[in-house]
Amino acid sequence: MSSRLSHRGAIEVSGEADFRRASAEELAAYAAAAEEIVEVYRVLGKTGDNVVGELLREVETFYEWDHYPAGDVFDAVSNSQYYYHAHPPAQRIPEEHGHFHTFLRPKGMPRGIKPLPLPEELPQDPEDALSHLIAISMDSRGLPIRLFTTNRWVTGEVWYRAEDVCRMLPRFVVDQTRPSWAINRWISAVVTLFRPQIEKLLLARDAAVAEWQHDRLPPNVYDDRDLEVTSYADVSIDSQVNAVRALKAR
Repeated sequence: MSSRLSHRGAIEVSGEADFRRASAEELAAYAAAAEEIVEVYRVLGKTGDNVVGELLREVETFYEWDHYPAGDVFDAVSNSQYYYHAHPPAQRIPEEHGHFHTFLRPKGMPRGIKPLPLPEELPQDPEDALSHLIAISMDSRGLPIRLFTTNRWVTGEVWYRAEDVCRMLPRFVVDQTRPSWAINRWISAVVTLFRPQIEKLLLARDAAVAEWQHDRLPPNVYDDRDLEVTSYADVSIDSQVNAVRALKAR
């Protein structure tokens, strides 16, 4: 992992919600996710808690770079995985406390999806060929403020085409009680609610990698430490929820 969070070479994507191409089924999923998120915030708020505080509730000392919880969260049924961590304050975006990284492992992927052939060898265990979906920057209030994608080396993922990762997004569900039922419900719903933006970010990710490769001709762009963040979008839960509710009210 790099000692900095660099946006050099990254493509900025609009964080505004765009549901114009959504099917009725997708809109229903977005509406359900919006209400799930509102409910999680309501319940946590009753005791003065928030998403970040709930995740770190039993952590005595929060160490930068460490994964929280230790060993990550993994749903063995859906093969979804996530963890939370933070960079040193000087290396975070303004107002960021830390960020989530979300993944899907091969057993949870749609059939027919294969990694993009790259110069390096694939993991010996096929189940380690996981895909990074999206990173979610959080502020200290427990609210997401930015979504971003990263180059392959950042998380040690296996690289899949953006179009294939977009197909994985509906498969990301963490349906278990540990380490926190509230956080698991919340992060599953966030990936669903922001799917329109995440899909654009993934496509921009591949465009950023292609542009970097074209301009600099590095031996292996996917391991180039100068390209870390590949795309990002500033987002607002309130705006996204309100946009979905407005559509539902029509």
